[in-house]
Amino acid sequence: MLFYVLSWFGLVVLAILNGTIRVKGYAQFTSELTAHQLSTLILVVLMGIYIYILTGVFPLDSSQQALLIGGIWLVMTVMFEFIFGHYVMGNAWSVLFHDYNVFEGRVWLIVLVWALLAPYVMYQLRSY
Repeated sequence: MLFYVLSWFGLVVLAILNGTIRVKGYAQFTSELTAHQLSTLILVVLMGIYIYILTGVFPLDSSQQALLIGGIWLVMTVMFEFIFGHYVMGNAWSVLFHDYNVFEGRVWLIVLVWALLAPYVMYQLRSY
């Protein structure tokens, strides 16, 4: 279990790299919303590859364990986003909550749902 808690930091590295590529790369050629949506899709794919590799290196024992790991990753991600984003990066709370507004086309919630469910999905894929 500790392996998977520590593996969450790999997800953070992927997210930072993905965000850097967005800002330094394709964001200058698209609208901010399109860049956000494309970046979200890319991150979900990268997370899937990373988690698939993790579950091959250190197989999950059960679907319950997979869901527990996903739940831990979800909580860690939200805590990191708000604690780091507000207290370290200095972002206003309104800025941080902006990515949760699906009515404005913001799709960050997909990343959070995927963080929760991906270990379970990979466990199921590897169980067949």
